[in-house]
Amino acid sequence: MELAELVARRPFPAAGLLLGLTRRCPLRCAHCSTGSDLFTREEPDGGQLERFVASFSEEDRPDIVMLTGGEPLLLPALAERLSTLARSAGSRTALLSGMFFARSESRRGRRGAAIPPAILRAIRSVDHFSASLDIHHEREVPRADVFRALHRIRDEGVAVSFHLTGTGASDPYLADITRAVEGEFGGRVPCLVNEVRPFGRAASWARPARTGPDPAAAAPCSMAAWPVVAFDGRVLACCNQDTVDRRPVPAHLDLGHIGVDDWATVRRRALESPVLRMLRTVGPTHLAARYGSGTGAGSYCDGCRALDGDEAAAAGARAVAGGAAGALLDLTAAMRGSREGAQGVVRRHGCAAYAPLVVTGGPPLPETEARDLR
Repeated sequence: MELAELVARRPFPAAGLLLGLTRRCPLRCAHCSTGSDLFTREEPDGGQLERFVASFSEEDRPDIVMLTGGEPLLLPALAERLSTLARSAGSRTALLSGMFFARSESRRGRRGAAIPPAILRAIRSVDHFSASLDIHHEREVPRADVFRALHRIRDEGVAVSFHLTGTGASDPYLADITRAVEGEFGGRVPCLVNEVRPFGRAASWARPARTGPDPAAAAPCSMAAWPVVAFDGRVLACCNQDTVDRRPVPAHLDLGHIGVDDWATVRRRALESPVLRMLRTVGPTHLAARYGSGTGAGSYCDGCRALDGDEAAAAGARAVAGGAAGALLDLTAAMRGSREGAQGVVRRHGCAAYAPLVVTGGPPLPETEARDLR
């Protein structure tokens, strides 16, 4: 499964599922959205995760299951079991890693040493492997080590990509690292380029993603499309890290718990909720302004959380997005969101200037555009 296939499914409700295996991570990157470290013990119960994924069926399962963390490869046996269970039901799986295992090889002075067997088995079990790389990760894991490990993984026949993060289109680091990836892999490894958001350790210095939305304009949120299993086993309808971490969970974003609910139940709640349908089609600000108690100060995501307990907004959502008409509205919004494919998704939600790099073998950035970014 290539990166573009994964990203292009992002606008479709319940087409994917994100599993946060652990909050632990051996790295302490300055921008980490989860605030992970090696001593953090927040993670879902492994047995509950396996039972939840085992509830998939060929007729009812997510198209894509994304294993993430923290660092999911700190639990390689669990990652392998979850991937195997998901794939047996017909789901495709992907794993995002900070590449700590590549650093450990380098620091032992063993250039090109083998990836640890348990980690390699976990990587072989997935359909796609993505390596996080940015200026903060490079302070922990040198890019040469990451490149070397990714060559090894490609040799195993696993599709790979880079998940790059910077401060925006003018960030010189992004210009440098994308050139380096192009030179190292000859355009055969795609890149998903995102911007640092003010969550976790970056909360005090990163710029907000979206502020001051126009209440009169529809601003759909496709981040409310894929359910997310959080570190306490709760399943949320939102992948915004600040929302994933906060408790209590707003009622309209709470899809249940893996200890008591199966995938079919979670999927039904995600697909049939009129409020979630409205978030995916017009966004929280427009919903509050049109039907609820009005818009308040704060960011786009603050406006969504403020919908908790807003009965007027919930009633308006039921009137517009309930039943079969609401399901059609939801599907229409998803089709509109996917019209331009993976590149269109990245233009809206990632670093737009680098959207062409999400396609494997796609053309490099035009020299004039690349020069402007440097």
